[in-house]
Amino acid sequence: MRAGERKWGGWRQPAAIAVAVAFLLPLWFMVSGSLREPGLPPPRAPELVPSPISTASYHEAFDLVDLTLYTVNSLIVAALTVPLAVLVASLAGFAMLLVAGRARVVLIGLSFVALMIPVTALLVPRFTMFRWLGLIDTWVPLIAPALLGLSPFYVLLFYWSFRRLPRELFEAARLEGMSPFGMWRRLGMPLVRPVTIAVALLAFIASWGNFLEPLVYLFDPDLYTLPLGLRSLETLDRTNYPMLLAGAVVATAPVVLAFMIAQRYFLHEDRGAGWLGR
Repeated sequence: MRAGERKWGGWRQPAAIAVAVAFLLPLWFMVSGSLREPGLPPPRAPELVPSPISTASYHEAFDLVDLTLYTVNSLIVAALTVPLAVLVASLAGFAMLLVAGRARVVLIGLSFVALMIPVTALLVPRFTMFRWLGLIDTWVPLIAPALLGLSPFYVLLFYWSFRRLPRELFEAARLEGMSPFGMWRRLGMPLVRPVTIAVALLAFIASWGNFLEPLVYLFDPDLYTLPLGLRSLETLDRTNYPMLLAGAVVATAPVVLAFMIAQRYFLHEDRGAGWLGR
């Protein structure tokens, strides 16, 4: 081990602890604030454990708006969006790998250009298209971006991951008569599983926290997703600090759980064959 690596190894654990504290402390204060009595103002100083501890704010939040329905709606949208986004992004990334020469450079350049286009710039043409198709006030506009991989960034992630695999592997499969789809399914995807998990996690977070598009496309309260439900909660009682934090905890818990599951998978891969296999 080189001197630089030994020096970094000595700082790795303190750095990891500092990053963990920086991320976990705000979550702890959010949970702590949600356990205060309903209607209390924010504490003047950070409060690690409220006194007394009360779950009344959670009951009040669920009584004021139907957070259960909104949570289920968000889970349904995410359950449809995430697999579709992973499927399309991985296929597009693998297809980009198979394209040779200048065409691949053009595709990569177009992907970077698409990344620089703000989402708000596409809202008006998308709204016009979905209204013409009669799909306003449905979940289709929320799921439809997954048909394009949800984001060019996910396509590029898969492309870079497939590119790191040995080219001889695909050449041998081609000589054996394997189709491009077979190479994607039987060779490419099993070797980039950590990337697949990462893209699925990013797609879940994007779908779960999507506020702007449901606000534009949904009008029926029974179709609202959780971000819109939290907006309704804030509109109905914007001064009830503990209740608003209780709603935030409900919205944050699935994301934290998803991160914990993904982290366990990444740690297992790191101790095994690594991100892209041996």
